[in-house]
Amino acid sequence: MLVLLAGIVVIHIATVVMLFVSTIANVWVVSKNGNYSEGLWNSCDYGKCDGTLTYANQDALKSVQAFMILSIIFSVISLLVFVFQLFTMEKGNRFFLSGAIMLVCWACILIGVSIYTNQYGTLNEKYLDHHGYCFILAWICFCFSFIIVVLYFVLRKK
Repeated sequence: MLVLLAGIVVIHIATVVMLFVSTIANVWVVSKNGNYSEGLWNSCDYGKCDGTLTYANQDALKSVQAFMILSIIFSVISLLVFVFQLFTMEKGNRFFLSGAIMLVCWACILIGVSIYTNQYGTLNEKYLDHHGYCFILAWICFCFSFIIVVLYFVLRKK
């Protein structure tokens, strides 16, 4: 049981860290030669980042930014609630509250990355070629958060 709880905590912390990295870093779309990249906040050209994006000030980008920030907030809250429940909950109960909060985090990741994929996933400009590691990390966080939700709903405190 202790190994399972430690594994859940490690996966949850890894998800929080990956959410931070995918939201903060500016590598959602990368150029063919790798010298230019764009993220949710800035565009970087030859390692110099500024606040100009090709799709700046669009409502879709603002909603992606908001949902990614919300997913970080709900993921951290879920981890804190899990630790709190771990020490205060009676035996035999399930971790429904932390699972429900993580389910909201999962939904925020799904909505944010889906909007980004729909609006900006097919950028076929002359120099933007493929998705960067932040885009991939966001989808990995989506999968990890769903696994955490299932584990929280199934897990009983023994």
